[in-house]
Amino acid sequence: MPILDVKIAARESAELTQAVTSSLIELTSRILNKRREVTSIAITYLDPAHWIVGGRPLSEQGKSSFYFDIKITDETNTKTEKAQYIREAYAMFATLLGDLHEVSYVYVEDVRASAYGYGGLTQEHRYQH
Repeated sequence: MPILDVKIAARESAELTQAVTSSLIELTSRILNKRREVTSIAITYLDPAHWIVGGRPLSEQGKSSFYFDIKITDETNTKTEKAQYIREAYAMFATLLGDLHEVSYVYVEDVRASAYGYGGLTQEHRYQH
């Protein structure tokens, strides 16, 4: 039941949204073993002129970038799985965006099961019942 909050410094397009969505769902289910039917993704596009790296806008650098965080229930994935996920997600964005600035981020956030849930129930409650 992960939720992904994705920010992309690139021109907005339905095609890119679909490509990012399908790629992230595939990576999230394959590497982190999360169920597709309860994976949510929110994508925000930002003008590269408003994304600053090293004091210079990406628009001046001719680069694109991304940042996303994914919230997962704590203790459901290993360090190795999370490292593979970060590596493959970065590579996927590099392929989709081109001219990707190295300073682009993936944040896998482990959230306590008693403090995280959907449908009005915590993950701890789901585990116990």
